Amino acid sequence: MSAEALKVTASHLARNAYLYIRQSTLKQVLHNTESAIRQYDLRGKATALGWAADQITVIDIDQGQSGASAADREGFQQLVAEVSLGRAGIVLGLECSRLARNNADWHQLLELCAMTGTLICDEDGLYDPRNFNDRLVRHEVLRDRTEVKDHRRRVIAVAR
Repeated sequence: MSAEALKVTASHLARNAYLYIRQSTLKQVLHNTESAIRQYDLRGKATALGWAADQITVIDIDQGQSGASAADREGFQQLVAEVSLGRAGIVLGLECSRLARNNADWHQLLELCAMTGTLICDEDGLYDPRNFNDRLVRHEVLRDRTEVKDHRRRVIAVAR
């Protein structure tokens, strides 16, 4: 049995899996179909971990919306509500930054997952936010955001 599979308990499997799919712009939705396919393919990861196909809820109504804020993302708000109510055994996304690019939104979701015992899964791995070592996923997301900001600063400096 894999280390990932050991994190999944009967309690997790008794609840639903929520797959959150989002691309930031309509242009990406129309032209980056490979990304969409990779995101939808995460259903296979959920089934491989033990969830039945009818337990997997795909939330893809935020397509073409930036992850900068949860305010206008109905799908993300639905995801947060399901986690808050203890209905989610796992939240899946292509990468954690797809879930939220805003630190406050990301930390809210991460804390809710820890409180309700909800796993987080992306293309790179399976994380239990209650586990200290798995909480290091926070640092990965923050590092990614910092790299994006640094890249933007360099592009602006070169353009001047």
